[in-house]
Amino acid sequence: MGKNISMESAKVLDIEINHYLAYLNDHQKEVVLSVVKTFANKEKECWNGADAAANEKTGAPHDRVMKKYEKWMSQ
Repeated sequence: MGKNISMESAKVLDIEINHYLAYLNDHQKEVVLSVVKTFANKEKECWNGADAAANEKTGAPHDRVMKKYEKWMSQ
């Protein structure tokens, strides 16, 4: 997951998201829900793939992976 956020920041984000949802019609809400589900499923697939690679010992070494993705991890 990108930036590490505090629980307080997460609550603020939840409030802000809910505020803006009130302005959307049902179709727009369905589109937003679809996007959220896509992100959640991709995250789940990523972790499942990482777990499988770790269990099978077929994944890349941790330090190599961290170096490759460090620019995204610091955002």
